[in-house]
Amino acid sequence: MLSAGPTPRIERETWSFSIETESGDVHRWSWEEFVALPSEEISTDIHCVTSWSKLGTSWRGVSLDTLFADVQTSRQFVMAHSYGGYTTNLPLADLLNGRAWIANEYGGGPLDPEHGGPARLLVPHLYFWKSAKWVRGLVMQDANRPGFWEQYGYHLHGDPWREERYS
Repeated sequence: MLSAGPTPRIERETWSFSIETESGDVHRWSWEEFVALPSEEISTDIHCVTSWSKLGTSWRGVSLDTLFADVQTSRQFVMAHSYGGYTTNLPLADLLNGRAWIANEYGGGPLDPEHGGPARLLVPHLYFWKSAKWVRGLVMQDANRPGFWEQYGYHLHGDPWREERYS
């Protein structure tokens, strides 16, 4: 699988996921707390900016709606941060209302490190570079600032149906 750098090896005992708001409040889940949350089966197509698609992929994960349930924010954008330093920007609207998950299973088994395990962001309605591997947190932003690939000319949004590949 394509990655911006080497594959990080994150132990579940040290993994955590957080959402940081503009007020500095941090909502954090350890692996144990995360897997105790209600999870969902997701069957979806995924699309890569390099012009391939994979149809009918099977995932399991926690909806971002669940994770944002107690988060108070007025910001409309987030920056996803991954172990290893990768970032990608997203409008908050693309993460809510059943549109995105933190996935920890693929194809009926644990998510392999090469595919972003132990957990990755899954935003299947956008190009797959927006589904950050090895995700560790989201930071609320006041503007749609570019992440890693967006700084190199990738589109700020990444809708495959509009072919939003490059700026």
